Amino acid sequence: MIVGKREAWTGRVFLVLLMAFTIVPFISLFVTALHPSGSYPSGLEWPSEPRWGNFADAFRAAHMGDLLWSSTLIVLGVVPVSLVLATMAGFALGHLRMAGRHLVFLMFVLGLTLPFEGIITPLYYLVRDMGLLNTRWAIILPLIGLFMPFAVYWMRAHFINLPDDLSEAAQLDGANVWQLFWRVHVPLAAPAISSLAILLFLWTWNQFLLAIVLVDDPAKRTMAGALGAFQGQWGTDIPLLCAGSLLILAPTLIVFLIFQRRFVSALLQGSVKG
Repeated sequence: MIVGKREAWTGRVFLVLLMAFTIVPFISLFVTALHPSGSYPSGLEWPSEPRWGNFADAFRAAHMGDLLWSSTLIVLGVVPVSLVLATMAGFALGHLRMAGRHLVFLMFVLGLTLPFEGIITPLYYLVRDMGLLNTRWAIILPLIGLFMPFAVYWMRAHFINLPDDLSEAAQLDGANVWQLFWRVHVPLAAPAISSLAILLFLWTWNQFLLAIVLVDDPAKRTMAGALGAFQGQWGTDIPLLCAGSLLILAPTLIVFLIFQRRFVSALLQGSVKG
């Protein structure tokens, strides 16, 4: 299909406008964070004397060293377990001819329709009865369960498109199902697994609702979850609040920028296979 010059220029203008619409709020946050503490800057006004120390002040005021450690522990508890469970379930539902696989897959698809907000009340009482309130496990265990529908759906989409010839050749060489999974299919699924790991990391690091509701101690929350306590303490100091928000956002932005090529390649690989 040949695209005309007018359509091409329209698409470029639309992308430029979309990029500006996305970037301008971050620029506004950055410029506001450089104003004197306690001031009320307007718009994108660049300060006469940028206060770079606001970032250090926000880091100390929010105890972000403890928050980084807490977020890292939560990510390490959620992402590896979710990847292993989702990869095994996706392989079983997408490549193995197990009985009842369509019904099980339908249950995972229905799980995609459950919003966090709709189950937060019963989840609170469940976590309370388990004695896990105000612990990091109150965030880790629910997130693993809540991420499973999408993670299994993602991995199944990869395994269902793999040719059966690979499995048949490996089985002729004496490989059992476990060896077939770990030695043949997991290496081939590396792009899908790595892109899923990026998504799970971003979602876990930025988890706000569960951290606020299930954990009272800000030092045991995620970086995003601690933003609520930081806002309550420094909500009237707009520059310091903007500096803290940028510090909380920085790790996820850095991770995405580093691994964006791998993520995009996995998406394109899936689209070609589909």
